[in-house]
Amino acid sequence: MNPKSLDWSQLKVYPLEQRRSLTRVEDILVDPAAEPKPAPPGAAEAIAACAKQVRAARDRGAGVILMYGAHLLRNGAALILDHMMERRWLTHVATNGAGTIHDWEYAWLGRSTESVEENVATGTFGAWDETGRNLHVAMMAGALRHEGYGGSIGRFIKEDGADLPAPDELRAEIARQPDHPLTAARADLLETMLRFGIPGGRFPVNHGWKQASILASAFRHGVPATAHPGIGYDIIANHPIFNGAVVGRAAGLDFRLFGASVETLDGGVVLSVGSAIMAPQVFEKSLSCVNNLRLSTGRPIVKDLTIYVVDLQDSGNWDWTKGEPPKTNPAYYLRFCKSFSRMGGSMHYVQCDNLAFIHNLWRALA
Repeated sequence: MNPKSLDWSQLKVYPLEQRRSLTRVEDILVDPAAEPKPAPPGAAEAIAACAKQVRAARDRGAGVILMYGAHLLRNGAALILDHMMERRWLTHVATNGAGTIHDWEYAWLGRSTESVEENVATGTFGAWDETGRNLHVAMMAGALRHEGYGGSIGRFIKEDGADLPAPDELRAEIARQPDHPLTAARADLLETMLRFGIPGGRFPVNHGWKQASILASAFRHGVPATAHPGIGYDIIANHPIFNGAVVGRAAGLDFRLFGASVETLDGGVVLSVGSAIMAPQVFEKSLSCVNNLRLSTGRPIVKDLTIYVVDLQDSGNWDWTKGEPPKTNPAYYLRFCKSFSRMGGSMHYVQCDNLAFIHNLWRALA
């Protein structure tokens, strides 16, 4: 058999405004000053302890990293996280590809989320022109500044677009320095501009709901924001402009940037909120890389970190402060608990609504 790949350039995409979006900024965005939803008794105690750990970490200059899934954004936590970043309770935020997509759609359209079941059947799931187009342009523009996925999107939202070099300028730079580290990024941008008729100069995109963007807040406050997607995981793959090299380049830059923040975690805190796959998988590889680099220069590995894993699912009736269960126990297969329990720090699992956790944590800190 000689299978042939499909021609994604023939995909039909539609204006995002035509989509029936299921969530709106005005309905979801939570006022940080509002009374938070009460946390369950066990969770309330954990949140109080977490706040003490965060304060202690920041007092000693250690990092506090938040790794979150898209639902934390969709549940309206953007303004709360903005306050936490402004006050430096958080020193890094990291999300998955879906987190960046909802982030941009809320900032640009004020709406996001679609019915997967309905739209897959009609071939329209993810086939939204502006989402795929603008996120790719943002990442390609950011690559020329050595910016990764999260920072590129945050800047694109905050600055309402990007400045693109002229095609002739890109051609000249590629010809002049073909072995330059940016040659591949320049070539990807040049090919995309020619194929889609994108001119050089200002590429304006007005974002009327910036307050709903976690990435724009991070960019404004100078807090590193990284995104850790998978190729084919996210709806920007459902677009003729899709370029796995662009996504991979941006995510690769972000993985190294994330490692720089992991380097600050001696006595620090990691908050994994609603991310069952991305957070544990990315963190364990990054921590191993940091320890590798430290040991190669005679330094001790990262130590004394505290990890809080937050999700709605139960913990498998296992006390994760005692380490991981045996393979015969179903709880062993809870990846979001097992991976973090192996990271050499103190890991606490909190069964709690993610917005309630963050809102109550902010209240405890503020």
